[in-house]
Amino acid sequence: MTDRFDPVELSIELLRCASVTPVDAGSLDVLQEFLEPLGFECRRMTFSEPGTPDVDNLYARFGTIAPNFCFAGHTDVVPPGNIADWNSDPFKPEIRDGLLYGRGVSDMKGAIASFCAAAARYITSAPDHFKGSISLMITGDEEGPSINGTRKMLGWLKDRGETIDHCLVGEPTNPDQLGEMVKIGRRGSLNGHIRVKGRQGHSAYPQLADNPLPRLVKFLNHLSETPLDDGSEHFPPTTLALTSVDVGNTATNIIPARGEAKFNIRFNDHHTGESLTKKLQQWRDEIAGDSELNIRVSGEAFLTPPGLLSDILSQAIKDVCGRVPELSTTGGTSDARFIKNICPVSEFGLTNRTAHMVDECARVSDIHQLSTIYEKTLMFYFKRMNEHNN
Repeated sequence: MTDRFDPVELSIELLRCASVTPVDAGSLDVLQEFLEPLGFECRRMTFSEPGTPDVDNLYARFGTIAPNFCFAGHTDVVPPGNIADWNSDPFKPEIRDGLLYGRGVSDMKGAIASFCAAAARYITSAPDHFKGSISLMITGDEEGPSINGTRKMLGWLKDRGETIDHCLVGEPTNPDQLGEMVKIGRRGSLNGHIRVKGRQGHSAYPQLADNPLPRLVKFLNHLSETPLDDGSEHFPPTTLALTSVDVGNTATNIIPARGEAKFNIRFNDHHTGESLTKKLQQWRDEIAGDSELNIRVSGEAFLTPPGLLSDILSQAIKDVCGRVPELSTTGGTSDARFIKNICPVSEFGLTNRTAHMVDECARVSDIHQLSTIYEKTLMFYFKRMNEHNN
């Protein structure tokens, strides 16, 4: 491997960019400067929407014919918090004891550097069986509202009549060791906010007031104690977590006029956002009485059934790491929830042990191995696809 195609060196360049959502800080310039000399056509696009920050995005493609294998990811990172808590500046990457430290190395600049280097090595090796295209879809809006990023890039591609056949997202998927887990789907996410109304009064005269709290507590108990399902073939049971309860009461002798709570549901493929919304509204009507229930679904449950993409990725992981990965649907949401609408998608990246934490880091050896896994995935993919087409 030449220095030019070293994924660790490219990771370090990306980590020097303080690209806290929605600021790009030069990270897409780094990628464009790496990709264009290889023959990638790079398109930069800035998307806007009232009430949200503008976001710069990059779509790069090598080749013009099908099949189009796409690597997807995000260069934006979460804030580092108190920099004094870090052992080194989060935007001045350092290698210590075989670990590369810097904000975003795990989530997910290390993976982006790995698939860029993998694509570079694969393209320059000019394999006879490579007949197709390799693309990269990179956003700066994954850690933020996710409005002016991947979703709008996919719309841009559709308007151009450009298709993606399979997509691999470089999210950190492994709990402890590289090669443990591939994500072939994700649970949906629903956020609820209920406000139960009452009538304020003196706590010594409860009969003259209407206390909303017993109804709120009854509703929340029902949410907490009612299982929604037992899971499905590829998904664990749906979970519900109460995240906030508040009455805004500063006195001990006042019955409040309202009580409110927030909750989050991570749901499997037994449900849709719409079906859960109807169920929650029914429970609200039956239990909470005079109240308002606001619901926002940030992503639906989805599954890419085991098949070509997971097969070749698993084989590449086994070849490099010596282990067969678990095909999982656990964890939070990602931009794969948008990509699944246009093509089969899986996720595989570095370990997530330190993602979003102080002293975020990744093993240098893991970054090299991840890039090798991505390169083998390209080799297996185009070999299989071209054999099928022939």
